[in-house]
Amino acid sequence: MRVLMLGWEFPPFITGGLGTACYGLTRALDQQGVEVLFVLPGRTDPSAVSHLKLVSPEISAPSEAPATATPAPPESKPEEANPDPQPRIHQEPDTQTPPTEVTFQHTRFLRIPTPLTHPYQTSSDDRVVGLQGMDVVNIPGVRIPGKTHVIPGDPSEPKRIIDGDLDLSDEELTESETIDDSGPGDYGGNLMEQVEAYARFATRAGSKETFDVIHAHDWMTFPAGLMLARRTGKPLVVHVHSTEFDRSGEHVNQQVYDIERRGMHGAIRVITVSRLTKNIVTTRYGISPTKVDVVYNGIKMDPVAHGMSPIGRREKIVLYMGRITFQKGPEYFIRSAARVLQIMPNVRFVIAGSGDMYKRCIELAAELGIGHKILFTGFLRGRDIDRVFSMANLYVMPSVSEPFGIAPLEALSHDVPVLISKSSGVSEVLTHALKVDFWDTEAMADKIAAVLKHPPLSQTLRRHAAMEVRRLTWQDAASKCHRVYEDAIKALRSTYVSP
Repeated sequence: MRVLMLGWEFPPFITGGLGTACYGLTRALDQQGVEVLFVLPGRTDPSAVSHLKLVSPEISAPSEAPATATPAPPESKPEEANPDPQPRIHQEPDTQTPPTEVTFQHTRFLRIPTPLTHPYQTSSDDRVVGLQGMDVVNIPGVRIPGKTHVIPGDPSEPKRIIDGDLDLSDEELTESETIDDSGPGDYGGNLMEQVEAYARFATRAGSKETFDVIHAHDWMTFPAGLMLARRTGKPLVVHVHSTEFDRSGEHVNQQVYDIERRGMHGAIRVITVSRLTKNIVTTRYGISPTKVDVVYNGIKMDPVAHGMSPIGRREKIVLYMGRITFQKGPEYFIRSAARVLQIMPNVRFVIAGSGDMYKRCIELAAELGIGHKILFTGFLRGRDIDRVFSMANLYVMPSVSEPFGIAPLEALSHDVPVLISKSSGVSEVLTHALKVDFWDTEAMADKIAAVLKHPPLSQTLRRHAAMEVRRLTWQDAASKCHRVYEDAIKALRSTYVSP
């Protein structure tokens, strides 16, 4: 089977669980022999992804030029080059793969050359990816580093994303003017234009490929998935990792909600990461429950990280790691920390992450008089994540609304017990984890103190939860997705069969 997968982020450039989930799922599908072409904005470092082969849209390679050709002067403008090059396979050497790592051959990676920011950016301090070193090619509408392209026409008029759908006409993005990327709003300055640009490029490139099913991850890729499905006649499966109600509560961004709803209704099948999310999809978006499949996320056990020795210390370490936003409940973590410190002064709380509530959380810690007991590390990645888990005595996820929650599984894979919000998908699959209502900071504090005071409780949680985590594999998630693909293909075929 061949799958065209549409995603917004992928390691090493990730801002949350979405990129981690895409990595684990594609890796497991690859191991099961499923051919995946992953279409992603052009910011992924191929040396960090051992199981993907890069398919990069690029113009003729220098070696193909005639020997007498005169090199283009450095000041040549991009529009003077080949105006519409075709995407071609470009195999990049996998020089960074460790000798013990297995390289897979079934997955390709189509890098769409658009410098898209992540969908939850709210300030310039929250940028975690950049354009340095990105190869920008001369395809009409490609954004050039340092400039931002906009749709021609009256800037006061609404953009061409209507009811979650796109009007992808033959017009091209131009370089007629520049705008500021860091404008106000819950989703960054010009994210809707970026969503449209992604859809345009993905549709153009994807329609030249051969595949059996389209798999679109989260709302930013739904317009591209709908357009590709209409153009190619292939079934669309949308994967809901989070909804606008998870991110914004009742104060939803109507434009984002419309895109989500249109994508779910336009798809043949819908995948959600938990029953909690399935319930939101059916009640808030009007999707039939028979159309929705629950596929839990998995975890890749890392024996190296698991075996790291804890750093010697006197203080107990309680860890929060995730975006510092309303959805994740960091303020409840801080308020419970203040209660714990009233009875256990030898505890330090670590908040790892970034987001729009970063400054507010620092101010709250100061107001409560515990600023000296809370360490804000900022956004972490790679080995820094392993190090902070190796120091932690407990991981806390106090989310207000968490569709799934991969971070607790990562904590357990590092032999760290977890305390999780009842308002999470992962609470459906973890029995040996402490659970609490996110708003009940007194109960949260009592459970934190209990784990830190009583080593037998911590050992029991770790030992039994580790057995549960081993059953949550990406292989299982990939097998379930494979069955969803087959169901989607059969459903689409049945619509063309005469009664």
